[in-house]
Amino acid sequence: MMRPAIEVADIVRAKGRQFLERFKAIFSFQQRKAFRAVERCRTRALGGHKDKCADCQFEAPLSYNSCRSRCCPKCQAQARRRWVEAQQRDLLNTNYFHVVFTVPHQLNPLALTTPRRFFDLLFEATSQTLIEVAADPKRLGAEIGFLAIRHTWSQNLMPHYHIHCVVPAGGLSTDHRRWIHTSHPLFLLPIPVLRTLFRKKFLDGIRRLYGKGLLDCRGPATDFSDPAWFEQVAAELSKKKWFVYAKPPFGGPPHVLRYLGRYTHRMAISYHRLTSLDGEKISFPWRDYAHGNKQRLMTLDAVEFLRRFFLHLLPLRFVRIRRYGLLSNRFRANSMPLARRLLTLEGRAPLSTANTAAHDAPLWHCPRCGGPMRVASRFTATELAFIRELDSS
Repeated sequence: MMRPAIEVADIVRAKGRQFLERFKAIFSFQQRKAFRAVERCRTRALGGHKDKCADCQFEAPLSYNSCRSRCCPKCQAQARRRWVEAQQRDLLNTNYFHVVFTVPHQLNPLALTTPRRFFDLLFEATSQTLIEVAADPKRLGAEIGFLAIRHTWSQNLMPHYHIHCVVPAGGLSTDHRRWIHTSHPLFLLPIPVLRTLFRKKFLDGIRRLYGKGLLDCRGPATDFSDPAWFEQVAAELSKKKWFVYAKPPFGGPPHVLRYLGRYTHRMAISYHRLTSLDGEKISFPWRDYAHGNKQRLMTLDAVEFLRRFFLHLLPLRFVRIRRYGLLSNRFRANSMPLARRLLTLEGRAPLSTANTAAHDAPLWHCPRCGGPMRVASRFTATELAFIRELDSS
């Protein structure tokens, strides 16, 4: 794959000093650590290695090591591949739906000051909503399982807190003797019901956290330190329609894998969307969903771009992709084989994972013979400096 013309690391190295001078005081240790990781990624500061072809013994030039930070888009390829391979065992021979739950922007300040509790509540409200509505005999009347993926950004990199859910088109009956399919191939669960229950669960949860004093109401959330203000915002939001959206079904398991591989391990923006950097400003296209999904060009001061980018870092050791219901760690070992067996009785053969994309594939191939490239030798930053000194002498 060709190197993108512009990377976030390029912007960090060009404008990082101005960025730190302006925002270092308000950024957390975790954000500053991520900034340093991106800045040093694939530079001599992290050491390097040489790769050799396992077949023809061709040796590639020296490569600098990556930072392996999960906030660095450049370092997610290998993690993404391993993760996608692990999901293959849980794919069922049925369609899949994509459901999105979004929190109103009025609550964004609380996510900025108390991210871990805010996002845990978002996962909790989302999962309970889907499981309860699906179990209702008036709806699907089934036990479902799904993946939930947390995202925090909009196309213009502003805070936009939402959960993406990947849901099979059906679930197990309460007696676990049959697979219950959705009533229509294009319909999972009623959106108005999901929207209402999600709103109630999230507002109940945020009120509970506020009442226990577990929300940080400083900085951008200062207004929420007034209980009357907090209750006024909560009361107004309880009367509004929250955004819950069910996208058209993926169309089958291969599409699910393609989606998962492209979408789950992304950090705020793809490098390939960065179109120009003139030293002071960065430009990239974005879709304005609020105005007819129009394609627009965003031009930002490079320092402001970095501020928006680093707002979306995950809290330390926070799990951004979670499994629920039949896919949860507690039930998956028994529920998934049972689901496959019930679907097989209906003529839906279990999926083969032998030829799925990315399975056992090397990260890159030999340019001469196409064989797999492996690491042959590693060098520390000190060793690289010594090698460079010998080469220059």
